[in-house]
Order: sequence, then structure tokens, then C-alpha cells
Amino acid sequence: MDSQAPLALLALTTLMLTAVVCDVRTRRIPNTLVVVGIALGLSFQVVARMGGDPSMNPVGAPGIGAALLGGLTGLTLFLPLYALRTMGAGDVKLLSMVGVWLGPEHVAWATLWALLAGGVLALFAALFTGVLRQVLANLHTMVVVFFMQAQTGGGLGVAAPAQTTGRLPYAVAIGCGTAIELALVLIHSGVPTP
Repeated sequence: MDSQAPLALLALTTLMLTAVVCDVRTRRIPNTLVVVGIALGLSFQVVARMGGDPSMNPVGAPGIGAALLGGLTGLTLFLPLYALRTMGAGDVKLLSMVGVWLGPEHVAWATLWALLAGGVLALFAALFTGVLRQVLANLHTMVVVFFMQAQTGGGLGVAAPAQTTGRLPYAVAIGCGTAIELALVLIHSGVPTP
């Protein structure tokens, strides 16, 4: 493996940890962080192509096209959740940044892992804070309203619950999903970790 590959992993890991810390502390993911992450991801692809070493970024398909398609894939996978008001714009942009690093196939898998991690984290948060009953009541209301609107020809939006139960810093789930996918890619490819 090229000596630059651990640098790419370190850069992505640093970006994700920074996003998690920001989201946990402020419930926001800075746009500057996302823009820097996208620029770094694209830069790694350019340098890898110019140097003739696509292994510089050990995950995802090599090349600018794959990086841009990965970013677009990440954006479109979480955009419906943003439209339904179940996810913040920062989370959508963060997954798009991850897509630039991972490429379209791996960001799709990272999204699946992030959604599963988010569900587990939300369950633990509801249990820990004692709001599990309210979470289940909100979920029931949202599902009933959604299906009633679908049957009557109304819009397919999900109404916000009358009583909220808090907001999960979803960068944690995206970070978990990204880490799981990176670990699986590295294990399957036989790439030694730094």
C-alpha cells in the first residue's frame, strides 16, 4: 500500500471526529468543515491520479468522477430525510462529504450502517433519558398521519410531533456508519490499518 493511503484515512478520520465533536457540542456541523472535507477528498483524488497511484485513497473508486458521483450519492440518500424534516441539512452535507471520500458504492453502504447505528443510538438515548414512551407515541402518530395523508391524496410530509423528545447529534451515527464501512473495506481488501 502506498505511504499516502494512511494519510487519506487519517484525514477522513480527523474530519469525521471533528464533525462529531461539533455536532455533540453545538448540534451543528460547520459548513466550513464540510467544504474543507470535500476539497481534501477531491485533492487526494487529483494527487493520486497525477502521481499514477490510485491506492492513495484506499477506499472508493479512484478518480474525480467517482468522487463527485459519491458526493452526489451521499447528498441524494439523505435529502429525502431532510425534506421530511427528520434530519438536518448539516447531516445531509456531511454524508455528501463522506461520499467524496468513499465513492458511490461505499457511501451507500455507509448510509445503511449509519441508519442502523442511528436507530441503535436513538433507542439508547430514549432509554437513558426516560423518553421511550413519548418516542413510541410520536412514531405512532407520525405513521398514522403519513398513511392517512397517503390514502386521502394529501401531501406525503410527516408532521412534526406535538411533543419532541430531543435531537440526536446524527454526526455520531454517520461517523459510526463510515467507520464500519471503512473497516469492512480494509478487511476485505487486506489493507493493513495504520
